[in-house]
Amino acid sequence: MKENKGGALSDHELRELVVNGFVINADQKNISPASLDLTISEEIYVIRGLMLPRGGEKVRALLNLMGATPTALSQPLISGQIYLARLNESLSLSDNMYGYCNSKSSTGRLDIHVRVLADGVPRFDSIPARGFEGELWIAIIPHSFSIQLYIKTPLTQLRLFTADTRFSNLDLEIAMKDGLVFEYKTGKQLSCGDLITNDHDGTVVLTALVENGLCGYECIARPEQVLDISNIGGYEAKDFFKPLTIDDGALRLQRDKFYILSGAESIRLSPTIASEMIPMDERSGDFRSHYAGFLDPGWGYGKDGEGKGRPFTLEVRPFEDLVMRNGQPIAKIKFERMSEVPDIHYDVKSSNYLKQFGPKLGKQFKTT
Repeated sequence: MKENKGGALSDHELRELVVNGFVINADQKNISPASLDLTISEEIYVIRGLMLPRGGEKVRALLNLMGATPTALSQPLISGQIYLARLNESLSLSDNMYGYCNSKSSTGRLDIHVRVLADGVPRFDSIPARGFEGELWIAIIPHSFSIQLYIKTPLTQLRLFTADTRFSNLDLEIAMKDGLVFEYKTGKQLSCGDLITNDHDGTVVLTALVENGLCGYECIARPEQVLDISNIGGYEAKDFFKPLTIDDGALRLQRDKFYILSGAESIRLSPTIASEMIPMDERSGDFRSHYAGFLDPGWGYGKDGEGKGRPFTLEVRPFEDLVMRNGQPIAKIKFERMSEVPDIHYDVKSSNYLKQFGPKLGKQFKTT
């Protein structure tokens, strides 16, 4: 692999890693502008409890301790049960390379919680910079309904890095002057001073889009219902979600329910920048605002830079009853620089979410 300036690796750099055996058994068709989809194998278990390996331990050696019972992908994954599947892809990385995994948008919007385990790594969704070599596994928990998966189903994505290029406050100010954040409704470009909340750590805190009329969806929990993840556009949304409409400017969310909402700001990522949604702290309330969270470079950029951003869809689970109003902080995103510009950025590739404005359900549901 040729020397680069460091940062998040691009699509052509990921292809080089696959060709040269650093990423093993990966399909190049699963490479996006700055990430690689990881796919499940036929080896899958029902487990009684999830545990992380210690340093030097292989995940496979922990199957007995997790109470693993083999099952088959021909059977639906039952709501509320914990599963552990080996991923088809494995890694043999150089010492200077590390990575993180994020649930795919389509996974998060179906209320499926997934986390990657790596041999000898005592953290979820993490690949350390120490010449990692080993298998990758994925824990899968369908929450609201049962799901039908298949061999090679992609549920999560891997990003690899050769340097930490997360934004400083100065980086953020410069990027916002170039057009990083816009008002969703008006298209007005925002500066750091326009942000309602600013943690002064190179991140942007998004606010909730709460407006009279339709402002989101509430999941209808039906554990007995089976959703086939491969059935794109095959389901009526009303069988799984109900629209959230308000008339008093206040959105009432109930504890432990699952919601699809939208941020009130549009994000525009140039082809040199990628971003990730990261957890909010408890000062903004006790809730989780995302299950997926990575956006490829070029999101909301337009084909040639003419775009004015696109809002994030948020997968929200409150741990206490909440009343949200417009302008309330709900999500936080960090930014990092690419090591090289990708061959194809997000807004010129095929995607189910290119026309995403406001809250949007997963690609399995019919559009109206």
